[in-house]
Amino acid sequence: MGMNITQKIIKNHLVSGEMVPGKEIAIRIDQTLTQDATGTMAYLQFEAIGIPRVRTECSVAYIDHNTLQTGFENADDHRYIQSCCAKYGLYYSRPGNGICHQVHLERFSAPGKTLLGSDSHTPTGGGIGMMAIGAGGLDVAVAMGGGAFHLNMPEVIRVNLHGKLRAGVAAKDIILKLLEILSVKGGVGKVIEYGGDLSSLSVPERATITNMGAELGATTSIFPADEVTRKFLEAQKRGDVFVPLAADDDAEYARVIDLDLSTLEPLAACPHSPDNIKAIKDLAGKKIDQVCIGSCTNSSYLDLMKVAKILKGKTVAEHVSLVIAPGSKQVLDMLAKNGALSDIISAGARILECACGPCIGMGQAPNSNGVSLRTFNRNFEGRSGTADGQVYLVSPETAAVSALTGVFTDPMANVPDLTVDMPEEFDINDNMIVKPYPESEEHEVIYCPNIKPFPLNKELPEVLTAKAVLKVGDNITTDHIMPAGAKILPYRSNIPYLSQFCFGVCDKTFPERALEWGGGFVIGGQNYGQGSSREHAALVPLYLGVKAVVAKSFARIHAANLINSGILPLTFENEADYDRIDQGDELEIPAIRKNVEDGTPMVLINKTKNLQIPLTTVFTDRQKKMILAGGLLNATKNA
Repeated sequence: MGMNITQKIIKNHLVSGEMVPGKEIAIRIDQTLTQDATGTMAYLQFEAIGIPRVRTECSVAYIDHNTLQTGFENADDHRYIQSCCAKYGLYYSRPGNGICHQVHLERFSAPGKTLLGSDSHTPTGGGIGMMAIGAGGLDVAVAMGGGAFHLNMPEVIRVNLHGKLRAGVAAKDIILKLLEILSVKGGVGKVIEYGGDLSSLSVPERATITNMGAELGATTSIFPADEVTRKFLEAQKRGDVFVPLAADDDAEYARVIDLDLSTLEPLAACPHSPDNIKAIKDLAGKKIDQVCIGSCTNSSYLDLMKVAKILKGKTVAEHVSLVIAPGSKQVLDMLAKNGALSDIISAGARILECACGPCIGMGQAPNSNGVSLRTFNRNFEGRSGTADGQVYLVSPETAAVSALTGVFTDPMANVPDLTVDMPEEFDINDNMIVKPYPESEEHEVIYCPNIKPFPLNKELPEVLTAKAVLKVGDNITTDHIMPAGAKILPYRSNIPYLSQFCFGVCDKTFPERALEWGGGFVIGGQNYGQGSSREHAALVPLYLGVKAVVAKSFARIHAANLINSGILPLTFENEADYDRIDQGDELEIPAIRKNVEDGTPMVLINKTKNLQIPLTTVFTDRQKKMILAGGLLNATKNA
């Protein structure tokens, strides 16, 4: 029996475990990336491990999230990260060089390699044939130190793409269609592998698709490395890293999905979930207030050249605010040199810096109840910075055409010829990337006032007794647990300050109550913790005393982050038992330490209602050691 792409890469990087779906494996990591919203904590954790220099083939620290400097906090974090790069041997991508995933795709990605990043959209690298996985900062810190990354061997879904997209239909519409088919939890525990006739899809288009595989809950997504891949790498003057990569003809998959690209139409993900899909034609005529084009999903040279073609010689509707953020300095330079940037500016667009910006709530919040079309990857409630903002996720073509008309407009009937040839050579100027210093040079780490120690848990007690400090519903995201935005992001290295905002979208009284009650249990519904990889959604609840989360099901990265922090992710054996717990109930798990050690069934006792509720846990031996020790760092130090 042949192997698929996922199996081939994992086999080449397997450190331990069996390649049997659902069983824990450990793989060697070739490359890592961090960004500044998660990076500060990751480097504090790396320092705590005590390894003198990174041991990967390539590790890069990007400054792309907290670039709005309204106080000293962000600038101080950036100085700390740059000093860590100098001391420990990392590349440092300076502010203004671009978004981590776009720059990494351009300058560092390599087919067949493994990439672990402290950002959930790290799977963007799958567009070039990498096994690129998002994880919490602590997992990335371990990988930087040469440690393996542990995960359950995923099942693989094959998506065969047939035919070609019609004019006005984009790669973004492919992934939105897949979200409609699979939902935001349809990829949990799985890798999405693409095949079929892929010759018409460029690497940036493939990267758009793999980027938003994160919204499926997938471990990662990946395309083959073919002739299109080779030409892209050669145009980036990195052809030497190309290796062909394809699934065997007789490879097997858990499921096969066939998509006829010629039948797809422009789509939108409607508020407030990436899988709430409607056709643009069904939204046509609805008034809009704002358009934002960019993010790691749709800010490539190809994307923005198409936008420039649509805007050329026209003017943005008078009631619409249009902002555009190129994904990298390379993209911006090339647009400036070929005149496309002038066409964009002349139409009335405002140009933002090469950074994540509005995607993570860093500026450009829409007006009250405003309708915002965004080419981004997430439209969770409140993420834009406006509590009642109505955010729709669309392609750059839909966004640009609608910005001109002022209403939702189907680009299929309203666009010129959008053919854009990929450059035979991209402009290469890596002057904003600081290379690793020689190991022989000595550099000091610069610590700043905003950087506070991260919380450490204690050993798991024999009995766990606490109140249900919070009860929430289905699809709670990491944005619900630990919001982003310009007011909060500068304090990602200051857990005590961040704690004031924990679960603020759900219940603003939670932090005060958690401190008053000494923490407790959080009760959740389906797909608890979906969204970004931010481990702050585990570290801040830890600081507030959360001992365990009992939910119907968990998102992969968040469950791993909880375990890394020593917080137990526990699942209802019977989902109906969710209704048998109310906020404020006194709960107890007797003999919990023994249950974890032996793997015996756990019972949650609701002392308030005199009920016994069975729980399920599937912890590996490695995870048991972490939970018993009170988290990964404690377990590492005790080893």
